[in-house]
Amino acid sequence: MLAASRRRPAVAGYFYPAEPGELRSMIEWAFRHPLGPGRLPEVSGSRRRLSLGFVAPHAGYMYSGPVAAHVYYRLAVEGAPETVVIAGPNHTGAGSLISVYKEGVWETPLGEVEIDSELARAMIENSRFLDPDERAHAYEHSVEVQVPFLQYLFGSKVRIVPIVILHQTLEVAEDLARALKRAVEETGRDVVFIASSDFTHYEPHESAARKDSIALDAIRRVDPEALMAVVEKYNITMCGPGPVAALLYLARMEGVREAEVLRYATSGDVTGERSWVVGYAAVRVPAPEAQG
Repeated sequence: MLAASRRRPAVAGYFYPAEPGELRSMIEWAFRHPLGPGRLPEVSGSRRRLSLGFVAPHAGYMYSGPVAAHVYYRLAVEGAPETVVIAGPNHTGAGSLISVYKEGVWETPLGEVEIDSELARAMIENSRFLDPDERAHAYEHSVEVQVPFLQYLFGSKVRIVPIVILHQTLEVAEDLARALKRAVEETGRDVVFIASSDFTHYEPHESAARKDSIALDAIRRVDPEALMAVVEKYNITMCGPGPVAALLYLARMEGVREAEVLRYATSGDVTGERSWVVGYAAVRVPAPEAQG
């Protein structure tokens, strides 16, 4: 019998601590940070599906961890979903245009998390672009950094479907959203979608915040076409517009009209160095039944 595919951490000891106790402590630091929720999350023992998905940053925890903590603080309140689909940009250029890690386990210093292979296969079957390809995931950090937060909250209760997108276009984003929607209908899964993206890279704080506010306005309005248009028009160097657009298309397909920005900050807000920053945002997209 063939051994299950195992993806080992690529950025442990770099983007986040490699020692389990230190990693837990740093995640708790992010929750308690003034830019974070300010307190540790209380994980609900029952599931309340209030959010369709989130946008979460993926830089080193010391920079973006407090902003990311807002996503996981909110998710803790809602309880553990069956599966978290995590889509991030492909920074390395390896592998297919849109690559799914379709089976096996992912390992972090906090243990193992199982791939939801049934949901992954259903997504591939319903997509024109999704390709089962592990090469793109080997050294990519945009999905990996989300996993310890999930493990901190839920242990091994949730499964994941990791996706990395090299070809970030509206056509690919809409296809991914439709594939996920159909796969959920076929499998009956309770799914949360996390779009992993940082925002403006390596500009002064004021410039980054101004540009990112334009992108966030399009996201608030659940308008993927507007998001891609302003990213191009204003040269907004967010690295994951494709995954975010996929979340917005999914929201639109579900009849969701508005998203909520939970927190925005830059690396300069953390370090005090505001002349050369990266922007981070935590955004919540409500489930259709939870809209105001």
